[in-house]
Amino acid sequence: MKWRRSTFVTLCVALVLGSPSFTRAQNLPLEPFHETGQGVTGAFEGWFRNQDDSFSFLLGYYNRNLKQDLEVAVGPQNNIEPGGPDQGQPTHFQSGRMWGLFTITVPKDFGKNKLTWTLVANGQSSTIPMSLDPLWEISPFLDPSTGNTPPILKLASASAQGPQPITISMSAAVSVPLELKVSLSDDAKVPLIGALGLERPTAPPLTVSWTKLRGPGAVTFASAKPSVELASQPTAAGVTGTATTTATFSEPGDYELLVTANDWSGVGGHGYQCCWTNAHVKVFVKP
Repeated sequence: MKWRRSTFVTLCVALVLGSPSFTRAQNLPLEPFHETGQGVTGAFEGWFRNQDDSFSFLLGYYNRNLKQDLEVAVGPQNNIEPGGPDQGQPTHFQSGRMWGLFTITVPKDFGKNKLTWTLVANGQSSTIPMSLDPLWEISPFLDPSTGNTPPILKLASASAQGPQPITISMSAAVSVPLELKVSLSDDAKVPLIGALGLERPTAPPLTVSWTKLRGPGAVTFASAKPSVELASQPTAAGVTGTATTTATFSEPGDYELLVTANDWSGVGGHGYQCCWTNAHVKVFVKP
């Protein structure tokens, strides 16, 4: 029987909380949050099997600064090896926790091999391993306990469902707002939180967020989290809507943006690694 990873983590926490060493340690003061000067840690969310029997690693990050976004170019201070240093990771790191925003696909004979993601920011280095450890298998396209699936996101002529992002190309000019409009649909199934589940949430059934992944200059969104205009209220048949914002670029060059659509399961799927959808938008910005 396959455990949901959150169940495994909860059990581990319970064991730790009951240990004498933790009882002593909990009297120590917690380290306060810092506005700046902290590092960034990559986050291995887990792995899943693809239809062609290859595997994909799902990754995010945690920027431990409250008010400092960071730029870390691909190279010695931002590398994924072997096979790198560039394997599609971000070079822009906004503050806080960013869940599962890119994937790395490995062949079906990957076996017991490992990849590592090393990040150095504000003089602090972190390295995380990635492997096909069975404890880290996830189901990002279907929550088996509820049947919930990720939203379908449409942008331009492409559509995506799930965290394995599609890539769309656009063009823009410096200081000229680029319109970004997405269409969304979802099954509107209510996720289970804990053993009892929950009633229909009061939060919006669909949310959208935008962030910069790469690029030489600043990207200013009219709204990084534009509200979703629903075509109707959620029903047993699901829910649909649209969300529109603009992005303005400060310098010419090649940029990559991320748009994420979440359903009622929320950001990071409440730790269950389902159900959200990603799309990457590559923008060539002319002078």
